[in-house]
Parts: sequence; C-alpha cells; structure tokens
Amino acid sequence: MGRPRRLSPPSSIHCCAHVAETEPLEALVARARACRLCADQLPHGPHPVIRVSSTARVLIVGQAPGSKVHATGIPWNDRSGDRLREWTGLDRETFYDEGRIAIVPMGLCYPGVDLHGGDRPPIPSCAPLWHPQFAKHLRRVRLTLLVGSYAQKFYLKERYPGSLGATIQNWRSFLPEFLPLPHPSWRNTAWLRRNPWFEAELVPVLRERLREVLRH
Repeated sequence: MGRPRRLSPPSSIHCCAHVAETEPLEALVARARACRLCADQLPHGPHPVIRVSSTARVLIVGQAPGSKVHATGIPWNDRSGDRLREWTGLDRETFYDEGRIAIVPMGLCYPGVDLHGGDRPPIPSCAPLWHPQFAKHLRRVRLTLLVGSYAQKFYLKERYPGSLGATIQNWRSFLPEFLPLPHPSWRNTAWLRRNPWFEAELVPVLRERLREVLRH
C-alpha cells in the first residue's frame, strides 16, 4: 500500500463528526486517512496506516506504526512484522491480502520515540474514535489478534487480567474471538526466552486457528 496523498487538514467536524451507520467503508477509510486531529502531538506528522475490507476474516490490532511503516505506508513492514509473520506462519502475500486480513493499529499514526529510544505509546484518543467505526464494517471477522497490552486492554475491557503476561498466560479463555500476543518487537526477546511455552504451546494454536479461519 503506497503512502496516501497528503491532504489539506480537514476541520474536526468533517473528519470526526458522527456519520450514519450506512457510510460506505471507502468513505470511512478516506476520512481516517485524512484525519489530522492529533497532528500537533505527532513529531513526524500524521500518516494513518490501515488496511481494511468488509470481507476480512482476521483482524490484527497492534500498537502503532513504527518509523519504517510511517515511511512506507505498509503495516508491519519492519523486523517486528517479520517476527509476527513467523509466529502466524503466513507468507507476505497472504498476510497482506486485504480481502482476508484487516490491520488496524491502536494508534493509526507513528507517535515518535520516547526518551529511551523506544516508540511512544499510541495517542489515547485514536482507538476510541476509529475502532468502533471500523467494527461496523468488519462483521465477518472471526479472529482478532491482540498484539501488545494496549490492544488487549482496549478490546478485553473488564476481562483484562491486569498485565500482558497474565493475559497471554490465559490465552485459552479468550478464544475463539480473541488471541492475545506479546508485541513482536525485538525488545521482547528476553520475555520470549523466559517463556518458551509461548512458542511451544500458543504459536501452533495460532497457526492452526488462522488456517481454519482463512480456509473459509
């Protein structure tokens, strides 16, 4: 997916006002990609990165685009994406098949880096604004991958156990609708080494569940 054409900043009313539930998906995507409401909080400027289709069977909800994704406009187009695809067992062609797999991060734009050189958290107001609107068009989704704690807190709500580790350890209780995953960032390599059961137990179920859902 190429970098969307830069648009003049729309007014907040045009960008984010309530619209009818019959709004076509294409119009919703256009509004999301034109959103500039958080522009003053984004050090590298807004560049929403999403991939959605009304026929999608799988939804991947991550944290927010990284610097490489911001530059290319392709979600998970970095080392974290390589690891995520390894976990799923999907090749790039299948992973980026928009008709079957939707990708909507908690923050649609790259938030920049923090004082320690890591990515800042997604803008808090982004997911509550856009995710409910996209959900109206993603009614065929049968499996949602919750990648990282921000996605898990938002989607699991009162079912969230209180930490990422506890959520992933209790992954069976969220099936068949959700499957929580740690963020595939290489910063989490130590966590993966301390928890070898993740790749031994959860990853095979993840791959089988994806095959089952995408087969239909």
